[in-house]
Amino acid sequence: MSTSPTLALACELIRRASVTPDDAGCQAHLADRLATRGFRAETMRFDDVDNLLARRGTEGPLLVLLGHTDVVPPGPLAEWTSPPFEPTLRDGYLYGRGAADMKGSIAAMVTALERFIDRHPEHDGSVALLITSDEEGPSVNGIRRVMETLGQRGERIDWCLVGEPSSADRLGDTVRIGRRGSLSGTIVVRGIQGHVAYPHLARNPVHDLTRLLAKLADTVWDEGNEHFPPTSFQVSNITAGTGADNVIPGHAEAVFNFRYSTRHDRDSLVAAVEAVGREIAPDHHVEWRHSGEPFLTRPGRLIDAVIDAVESVADHRPELSTGGGTSDGRFVAPTGAEVVELGPVNATIHSIDERVLVADLDCLSEMYERIVTQLLID
Repeated sequence: MSTSPTLALACELIRRASVTPDDAGCQAHLADRLATRGFRAETMRFDDVDNLLARRGTEGPLLVLLGHTDVVPPGPLAEWTSPPFEPTLRDGYLYGRGAADMKGSIAAMVTALERFIDRHPEHDGSVALLITSDEEGPSVNGIRRVMETLGQRGERIDWCLVGEPSSADRLGDTVRIGRRGSLSGTIVVRGIQGHVAYPHLARNPVHDLTRLLAKLADTVWDEGNEHFPPTSFQVSNITAGTGADNVIPGHAEAVFNFRYSTRHDRDSLVAAVEAVGREIAPDHHVEWRHSGEPFLTRPGRLIDAVIDAVESVADHRPELSTGGGTSDGRFVAPTGAEVVELGPVNATIHSIDERVLVADLDCLSEMYERIVTQLLID
């Protein structure tokens, strides 16, 4: 199997064990490589997080290719067929942590930009690569902080192409044109500890908590809309008890999450949960964690360019979706930028033996180049 520039770069990035928030030198390597094509690199380090903005051009419009060099931990090393940070070619696949999420996409972006600049050194507007090492972690000091900085400087992004693995079964079958909002909470219900044989002297918080959760779980929050599925409420953790079977605990807690459509916002969901809490478990407290509001990119030049690129390279029309989890696109969309996500098949992301088809890397790079060309040349 011949090694293309995209495959070679993907392998080089995978060898760097950049588990969140450690970038492991990936961004410096990318900056050095793009500097040969006239990109000016700006590093933005916030606390322990590295961010890179490599831009070519000073005028608008600005197209940003967005990605992250951090990866999730590999898990039990003994369960991997080959070492997670040793890129391995096997049966037409590239194996390694980050192959699909998303060092393969970053490699495709960089080689696409290199070819684009070689062919169009006098392109219109500006193009940039924006990379963080904090997408898989808390996402506090990554793109969120970068966008705050750009906003303070009055710099505006017109189009943002995110390399998250959007495809389901084959490359380009699905692209994300939006994402649901994500709101998590930890609710603590307090009671009075006591002996199970004397319940009149105690107050069982588990009973109150389970009634509260049942009501929230049975609520139909909305029916969704044309672009978003119905809002979902899910409980992920429940904790209570002392370990003894004859003790009523003094408190009980649960962790939950809303994935919500544009029919809601953070404040409306918080108010609804608090109202149920006051009704069923007056002695309760909720700690809220908000990851981002939902966003939707309407039809425009970026979506048209992405559809055209997929059809030209893969010979099929992609489904436009808002499914999946969250991405760093949620920090860019509120500024008014058009945001679309296009990347590899996501079947093995975060799993043992993460992999991507080698052939898809070059196809993805060609798609990216076509998108950049259509927006800044055509």
